Amino acid sequence: MEWKNIYRGIMMGASDVIPGVSGGTIAVLLGIYDRLIASINGFLSKDWKKQLGFLIPLGIGIVTAIFSLSHLIDWLFEHYPKPLQFFFLGLILGILPYLFHQADAKKTFKVKHFFLLMIGTGMVGSMVFLSAGEGIVIQEKTLSTYVLLLSSGFIASSAMILPGISGSLILMIIGVYQMIINGIKTLQLDIVAVVGIGIVLGIVVMSKIIHFFLANYRAATFALVIGLVIGSVFVVFPGWPAEVSIVVMSVVAFALGLAAAYTLGKLEYEA
Repeated sequence: MEWKNIYRGIMMGASDVIPGVSGGTIAVLLGIYDRLIASINGFLSKDWKKQLGFLIPLGIGIVTAIFSLSHLIDWLFEHYPKPLQFFFLGLILGILPYLFHQADAKKTFKVKHFFLLMIGTGMVGSMVFLSAGEGIVIQEKTLSTYVLLLSSGFIASSAMILPGISGSLILMIIGVYQMIINGIKTLQLDIVAVVGIGIVLGIVVMSKIIHFFLANYRAATFALVIGLVIGSVFVVFPGWPAEVSIVVMSVVAFALGLAAAYTLGKLEYEA
């Protein structure tokens, strides 16, 4: 068992609770993205047992973070959204040099790859113009409610596994984010189960698509992935705070994000 995947999973799970930040982005930052995709696909093959040592600790970390940190992350996002987002900005910007190094961009990237990078940046960056609302917490649940939750989980998880695209932001755009977060915090098992099934189905389908492109068009896929990560900067950036105290907190949070990115880069990419 790769037990250090627990902390990686905790980081991925914590980020998935925050609208604008993608668990897929964190997987890229941690240097495990392509292996994550390969493991999910391997789990659905005859060699599924070989993937358990990687996936089980990661899953434990993700589930632990979603349930134990949902209150904290939700509270931070409600009371200190800008410093929290500036922390993730620092994390994203700080790790980009490592991503270019991992992709060996100097040798493998051609004009078409930089074009793909710009497409990825535009795809995610344009999400900043989408209208997102938290929606309402539905009390009386019907069949149509469960269908909505199932499809929302499917769509959001497809986004989660793509770097730069936030599953939580997708849920806010659909209008079910608040309902799902409330269901997790209050342990409404029906909501958790239905959304969970949708998430699993979405991850399986999207991981197969990404695995195909990584196996056959690695340089092009990395170019697009880096573009998606760069595009997430525009989505996560919350604008400059008006209060001096929040500005100071945001600058400190940004510096902490950069420091964390440097440390992660040393640990994960240069190990």
